[in-house]
Amino acid sequence: MKKFSIGVRLTLWYLAIFVLGQFVFGAGMWVVLRHHLVSLVDEGLRDQSEDLRGFLAAQKKTANVPKFQEEVKETYDVEHAGEYLSITTSAGDPIYLSDFLSKNSFAVPAYATDPSGFFDNQVVGGTPLRFFHSSASTHGLTFVIAMGASTKDMRDTLRAFRNYLLLLAPLVLLTSAVGGYWLSRRALGPVDVLTRTARNIGGQNLSSRLEKLQTGDELQRLSDTLNEMLDRIEKVFLQITQFTADASHELRTPIALMRTEAEVALRRARDAEAYREALQHILAETERTSVLIEDLLALARADSGKEFLKLQMVDLRELLENCITGSRPLATHAGHELTLHSDTPGPIWVMANPTAFERALTILLDNAFKYTPTPGHINVFLEELDQHAIVSVEDNGIGISVAEQKKIFERFYRVDKSRGRAAGGSGLGLAIARWIIDRHDGCITVESTLDKGSTFSVHIPAVSHLELPTPETVDRALISTVPFTKTK
Repeated sequence: MKKFSIGVRLTLWYLAIFVLGQFVFGAGMWVVLRHHLVSLVDEGLRDQSEDLRGFLAAQKKTANVPKFQEEVKETYDVEHAGEYLSITTSAGDPIYLSDFLSKNSFAVPAYATDPSGFFDNQVVGGTPLRFFHSSASTHGLTFVIAMGASTKDMRDTLRAFRNYLLLLAPLVLLTSAVGGYWLSRRALGPVDVLTRTARNIGGQNLSSRLEKLQTGDELQRLSDTLNEMLDRIEKVFLQITQFTADASHELRTPIALMRTEAEVALRRARDAEAYREALQHILAETERTSVLIEDLLALARADSGKEFLKLQMVDLRELLENCITGSRPLATHAGHELTLHSDTPGPIWVMANPTAFERALTILLDNAFKYTPTPGHINVFLEELDQHAIVSVEDNGIGISVAEQKKIFERFYRVDKSRGRAAGGSGLGLAIARWIIDRHDGCITVESTLDKGSTFSVHIPAVSHLELPTPETVDRALISTVPFTKTK
């Protein structure tokens, strides 16, 4: 079944609420009007009854039942108040009964014991009447009085009011429906504009944005939120596009070199040594390509969050010493001096993954080796400050300009592009290092001066001695999990 649009549904809801409101208003006004008209009739009956009691009390002291009959008949036969009047004594002697009531067999009411009297409604001779029943005691007699008034005018007025309500209600509802639909279309008009614009936004024009509204309401907040979402989508899309293009470019070069080397080797017969040399070149390129692919996979899995890394209690001093021990042969081969400095005695405990964190430190050391001319001095500093463990790698290499310091953590970015492949770099190392440090709730910063060197500093939270877990809980020290993939 086809669903109505929001505009139609809003109009129907508006109309339903308006119908309910109109019904409540009309019924309420009818009740108020009826109460007011009845009050006017009752007030008139009370006043006439009071006048009648005054009239009876004003008769001579010697007046008896016949005299009262004569005086009341003489006066109230010509009075409008006597048209629906009945007077009897408490003993049942009739004093006065109007011609209308007499002709229509009006039943004389019982004695009204309530001093204030009471009202009731009766239909006499097809005429709706409202009576006020009261009593009056004078001249040694108690008179039972029924003073009536026609309610025909009151009923006609109420009926006319009801008919007008029923007559005008459809017109009012129709006007309300049209007005409600117009208002809903006007209110939802910007949504249609946003929908049309959003429908036309695709991969080729992600820079397009929805119309910025200035309504100050929910629609403006929706438009702003969608534009912010488009900003994030465009940023991610551009990152993926750039990542794909850079990865394709980086993979094309080694594959082209391997293909060229193989084609040259196969053009003519060669001796075993020539083939061995060609295969060694191909193997070297294959190894570099494997490292690049592993780095790409690491970043791809990091972005997808499909793999997890367990954090555990680690002595950062021991981890750093192992890392330096493993990197010292590379430093020696490159003609550099590698030294560890630390003024903080004893172990420095952190929550980390040894493999991932050691890889981040190795990346920093490798960069120092690559971009420091021989002979170079690589100094590694370890300290604990303000509940943070700080590892700094300082070199006296080529340095990094201020403008490039903001870009070095981007993927595939190289400071010295002419030396990137010769040094075996892919431009992914610092991006991976920053990602690893971020997942350890830490941060990495750089301070550098051209031709004087650079200092990369890693800050991660340290665990105080009071927070160290017991031996039973060390194996369960998994305070968080982060995606990571182990590479060679």
